[in-house]
Amino acid sequence: MPKTKTTSEEPLEKQLWKAADKLRKNIDAAEYKHIVLGLIFLKYISDAFVELYEKLEAGEGEYAGADPEDKDEYKAENVFFVPPSARWKFLRSHAKQPTIGKTVDDAMDVIERENNSLKGVLPKVYARQNLDPTSLGELIDLISNIALGDAQSRSADLLGHVFEYFLGEFALAEGKKGGQFYTPRSVVELLVEMLEPYKGRVFDPCCGSGGMFVQSEKFVTEHQGKINDISIYGQESNQTTWRLCKMNLAIRGIDSSQVKWNNEGSFLNNAHKDLKADYIIANPPFNVSDWSGDLLRTDGRWTHGVPPTGNANYAWIQHFLYHLAPNGQAGFVLAKGALTSKSGGEGDIRKELIEADLIDCIVNLPAKLFLNTQIPASLWFMSRNRSNGKFRNRKGEILFIDARNMGHLINRRTRVLSNGEEDPEDNDIKVISDTYHNWRYPDGDYEDVKGYCASVPKARVAELDYVLTPGRYVGLPDEEDDFDFAERFAKLKAEFEAQLKEEAELNERIAANLQKVKIDE
Repeated sequence: MPKTKTTSEEPLEKQLWKAADKLRKNIDAAEYKHIVLGLIFLKYISDAFVELYEKLEAGEGEYAGADPEDKDEYKAENVFFVPPSARWKFLRSHAKQPTIGKTVDDAMDVIERENNSLKGVLPKVYARQNLDPTSLGELIDLISNIALGDAQSRSADLLGHVFEYFLGEFALAEGKKGGQFYTPRSVVELLVEMLEPYKGRVFDPCCGSGGMFVQSEKFVTEHQGKINDISIYGQESNQTTWRLCKMNLAIRGIDSSQVKWNNEGSFLNNAHKDLKADYIIANPPFNVSDWSGDLLRTDGRWTHGVPPTGNANYAWIQHFLYHLAPNGQAGFVLAKGALTSKSGGEGDIRKELIEADLIDCIVNLPAKLFLNTQIPASLWFMSRNRSNGKFRNRKGEILFIDARNMGHLINRRTRVLSNGEEDPEDNDIKVISDTYHNWRYPDGDYEDVKGYCASVPKARVAELDYVLTPGRYVGLPDEEDDFDFAERFAKLKAEFEAQLKEEAELNERIAANLQKVKIDE
């Protein structure tokens, strides 16, 4: 990850975020997100275009006799063609004009016309009345400072990182709504590190802004693999989120042609009906009640039991299984209630999945990881073939990992799992993923750790009525034998009082902002 520093020793992306957020003024974060991310994307494709343009113009070596205005030259090198009126230099030269909003909207239009894969993707929100032209001009000047230097790879990496960072910050700013398009980075990293998607077809049927795909590609490159060995398939029902996904992938140079949108969603309108994926990585919405289950009672995907109409959790599980190749693996997030629920036949479906030897590992996650819900969550890892040659034969056993006490708070409401970036000794993601790898690889050095992990025979799970809660199997850590109640009570009381104080401050800020809006009106 780039850590470009300035004299203040603060990473570039954090400085940019603070400056961009200051320019937001009274615009809602959900709307402002498209304004800023659209400009970052425009800067990226313009940088990439200009670098190739200069090579074509110089006409040396393989570019001898090339025409820098020939669209086919750019198509041949997977670079978007940017017409003169949409190039960043042109936009920056017009940034101080009162008509800059229309100029940017026109630029987005002409880029879509010239590049079919971007049709219907780019935001045209810059001429709206609530966006002050002066602030937009300042935003263009600000984004002009990203990716100093002209190497496309460096530019794409830094711009891609800024785009990803801004996605996360906007999700935090939006709170509950923001979580619908964004899976927290540490959760994505953990899923990808555990699954190790080196090669094959990667599928996410509820792909949000595309974080799973970006992290999969990053994983491959960091482990000296070949990006071209992975192909991406996705589906998203929210069109504005799908647009973000397409931009997020394009800024990383990832082919998004198989990332589809339809507003009916994966259950009613399965965009990849015939796909059998090598890896499925997903964070489906938790406990969805209006998933049209009543229209799908006889659907062919329900091979382990018909899911209840009032909750989509077990429909998602079987949708994933339906799309898994014979040696395919899936890693996904689910509400913790799915580990124990018996309503609507869910307990019977879970029993079928366990008896069919499809469940490989369950990870109990800490609270407060997700922005859009306080519902406790878990990770499920499933495999169609648990006796294949790549890993040891794990048939008849399930690994349980209880990671409830891992991670650290970045504010009162949000927790993250550490990844070793700030301190190599502090790496929750490595600890959890290493536990899984040591358990499933033939030469792994695995052993049960009381209170943390346990490899459990299927018969034991059956004895406990097919409940999959890790805490039931890993037991209590030894140090809890001398549990200090008074100390624990004092700690919980302090946390509760701090949260009450923060909520009071938040209510004061909301009241002040409402008053400001009234005055402005």
